[in-house]
Amino acid sequence: MSLKEKVVQGALCQCQFGTTPDKLKVLTQQKYFINDLSGSQKLAATHKDIGTTFEKNTFGSCKKKNNSPCTVTITEWSGFYEKEKYSPPDGYILLQDSKATCPVGGKDCISIMKTGQIGEPSQSVIQNADDELQSHVNPIIDIKNYPLTYPYDHLNAR
Repeated sequence: MSLKEKVVQGALCQCQFGTTPDKLKVLTQQKYFINDLSGSQKLAATHKDIGTTFEKNTFGSCKKKNNSPCTVTITEWSGFYEKEKYSPPDGYILLQDSKATCPVGGKDCISIMKTGQIGEPSQSVIQNADDELQSHVNPIIDIKNYPLTYPYDHLNAR
């Protein structure tokens, strides 16, 4: 699994036969969150997230259906990480290179464009950062002694 991102709710997916992407919705569990400090938005997606599990449930017009509107139904996922399982729903975590199967498009016709994860700096991340690397990335600021606030917050304080 080296350096592969895990997939979370909001991941952007695309069918090779569709015209527009859609965002994944996690409907199988409400307990496990990834890359979400508040634990409220980024539910972990698993291979059990099948059926109509997208926000709009469409990838636009479908080339397999003579450009008629697509209606997404996931029948299975492949390429999931079998060493990490969430119970319930006894689902294995999806990775950035996992693929989904649709009965119209066929096996592995749906891929993940963006995992849905974003970087959220926290104090522990900054404390564990590599000092030498940080000095090259941002030579002006000593990141370990820099507060996690916006530089001009003091101007808006009343």
